[in-house]
Amino acid sequence: MRCERLVLSGDPAGLAQELRELIPAPESVQEQVGEIIARVRASGDDALRFYTREYDTGGTTPSALRVPEAELDTALQRLDDSVRASLEQAIANVTKVAEAGLQDDRTVAFTGHEVVLREVPVDRAAVYVPGGRAPYPSTVVMGVITARVAGVTEIAVCAPPGADGEVNSAVLGACRLAGASVVYRMGGAQAIAALAFGTETVIPVDVIVGPGNLYVQEAKREVFGQVGIDGFAGPSDLVVIAGGDADPDTLALDLLAQAEHGAGSLVVAISDSSELIGALATRIADEPETEAVLRLVQVSELEQARAIAESFAPEHLQLMGAGAEALAPHIRHAGCLFVGGASGTAFGDYIAGSNHVLPTNGAARFASALSPSHFRRRFTEVRIGDGAAALARAAIPLARVEGFELHAKSMEARIRDNGT
Repeated sequence: MRCERLVLSGDPAGLAQELRELIPAPESVQEQVGEIIARVRASGDDALRFYTREYDTGGTTPSALRVPEAELDTALQRLDDSVRASLEQAIANVTKVAEAGLQDDRTVAFTGHEVVLREVPVDRAAVYVPGGRAPYPSTVVMGVITARVAGVTEIAVCAPPGADGEVNSAVLGACRLAGASVVYRMGGAQAIAALAFGTETVIPVDVIVGPGNLYVQEAKREVFGQVGIDGFAGPSDLVVIAGGDADPDTLALDLLAQAEHGAGSLVVAISDSSELIGALATRIADEPETEAVLRLVQVSELEQARAIAESFAPEHLQLMGAGAEALAPHIRHAGCLFVGGASGTAFGDYIAGSNHVLPTNGAARFASALSPSHFRRRFTEVRIGDGAAALARAAIPLARVEGFELHAKSMEARIRDNGT
């Protein structure tokens, strides 16, 4: 497998930007995605069927857009026992972590009035489950379970069908096991458009979440405002900061595992040890080629590695070796942080309980992993009692300086109502 070696010779932030530019930017598919969304809005199910034949089934007529309930039951029954056990453990762990993210309503009391911070779930949510290279029943768990914990009652899942026109059976079984309300055979930007605006078959939702390729993520960005989204979640990236005491064989496997995600994926290892960089290069060179981009970066000290990672804001950040692991308290920009040689990113993808729907494309500077908060909206409930007159006197000058006389009069009326 091809893997270039780099040496930091200047600004860490500059190198981080060079690494980011190794993969296509979302803007590269903006025009095509816009056309797809417009066609789905105009033609509904017909457009979905057209794009499914064009991009997913290779011309084969796909099965019905909505997967029948009986088919989900059958898929669950056919799940291999070991796969079902893995899914059930993942469901339990993701549930436990998601529940820890819920917040109760809180009241802020003042003299004469109170403000209540309330959270309620959205009515309908959708989870996009990628297809193409591989089925992702694990993504079903990450999305559906988190939405259920948040209190969403109607949860749709969509996944692109394969060449046979069908969605992978393990994905369907996971949908039934996790408790999805409805499953659609559709993928790509067209699926995002259908979920946002609705078609004859697809009921529009309030929030769309889930990982996917550039087309899917750009579509999510373009429909934001019509619906809520979790953020930019794909293609994948990994940065590993490793000291010379890290195990090169384990580290190489972690890098290669993330490279399995294929085209658009960026995998980077950074170390202050030339011996470790050399060992990784030798180990990776013997592997089959992949469409992922892999780089090995040598720095003179691990603090430079931290600076590169902070500027890059990776989806996954691993710290391996004593010196690297000591950086953990100083990390601010990462979708998910894995600390220690035993804490491989693959555990987060499946079973640790952390969510694998994570911010990519540098969005970890401001965005978070998928959590119940993505499916809930916060609003305030205001109750003003004896404090109305005092609040009015405080606010009336501000209303008038802004030129809103009727706002001022509205508050003045409350002073009169209170007899003062």
